Order: sequence, then structure tokens, then C-alpha cells
Amino acid sequence: LKMIERTAGSQNPILIQGESGTGKELVARAIHQSSSLADKPLVVINCAALPENLLESELFGHEKGAFTGAIATKPGLFEVADGGTLFIDEFGELAGPLQAKLLRVLEDGSLRRVGSVQQRRVNVRIIAATNRDMEKEVAAGRFREDLYYRINVLTIDLPPLRTRASDIPQLVQHFVGPEWSVAPEVIPLLQRYSWPGNVRQLINAIERAKILAVNEEICVENLPPEIMRGAN
Repeated sequence: LKMIERTAGSQNPILIQGESGTGKELVARAIHQSSSLADKPLVVINCAALPENLLESELFGHEKGAFTGAIATKPGLFEVADGGTLFIDEFGELAGPLQAKLLRVLEDGSLRRVGSVQQRRVNVRIIAATNRDMEKEVAAGRFREDLYYRINVLTIDLPPLRTRASDIPQLVQHFVGPEWSVAPEVIPLLQRYSWPGNVRQLINAIERAKILAVNEEICVENLPPEIMRGAN
């Protein structure tokens, strides 16, 4: 929370690192909402959700006729986010050519739509997130070193849930809601589990338990089998 508060006022790129399910997008939204850009757009894109050619078009836009199916000119998300924040999730999935184009935007704010020769300029604060070890990706030659250091000006590392078991009682109470109770033996079981899916998995486990529970009380038998096995 202190890092969110300290980085929110900066216009420099921010890199959020952490395993899947640790809340990287929540942190990005908190940074945006705590900044002077809160009344400007926050645009989100997940690099793992799109193939390379579509991702390039989504980020940088395209001109009519630039490729098959480009029946109209379309501005990219950099242009949509102009003046605000662009959150690039799964940043480590960017292919080599897109890494080069992104580096150019970070360096001077310039970009070209796919199929265009016109240079455009944007003023966008970039927040990137990844569950990969980017230093290893750079060392293996899968990610540009210059882009990594350009995006890695400010870094927030999110710890996995298994390293902060003391947070679990508060998280459970938050996600269960005020109308529900939790049997005393449930919390120790949850604290002993390793949570490979982190907070996202905890939320799913609680939702499942609420469906199976009676009298609005979550009991041990309502928990998913993998938690019962993994906690023993």
C-alpha cells in the first residue's frame, strides 16, 4: 500500500510482478485511482489473450485495408488511453517486434498504426504486469534488455498468499461477507494450504463453500477437496 501511494504520483512506467492471482490488476487500478490521472481513462489489455497480429492492432491501431478484415480505420489502445493510463497485463508475453514498437512509445511517445506511415504522439502512463521472472527472460534472450530496464523504473512485487497466511482470516471475512459465519476449524486449514492460485483461488474456494453451506455458516466439509488434502 505504501508503494502504491508513493508510485501513484509518478508519470514513470510501473512494473507489477507477482504470481497469477495475487491481484496485479487491482494494484494497477489502485495506482490509477490514487493518481492525478484518476479522472482520465484507464485502459486494460491482456497480452496473453490475443495472437501477435491482433495484439499489434489492438495496441497501435490500424488503417483501413492494412490487412484482411480491416474494413475501417481503428485507433489503438494507446490512442484511446491518451492522457491517462494503459495497463498492459501479461507484459512478458509480448513478441519481439511488439517489444521494439513499445520501446519507441516509452522513449518518445511516438507510434504508427498498422498500415500507416503517419507518426502519431501520445502521452500515456504505462503500468505493466507479469507473472514471469523478467530477469531470467532477458538473460535467456526472450525479452529485450533495453525495454525491460525502460519499463522497470518503479517496481511493485506482490507476495504469494502462501507467504502471508496471517492475512487469510481478514481476506476470508471480507469475501464471505457480514451475513456469514465461518466455523473455527476452517481458518487453520486454509492457513496450512499452499494456495498455488493465490487470492483468486481463495475467492473461488469461498464461493464454492457458500453454495454448499447451510444456515449461512461455512464448515470444513464445504471446502474443496484439494484444500483438505493439501492442508494435511
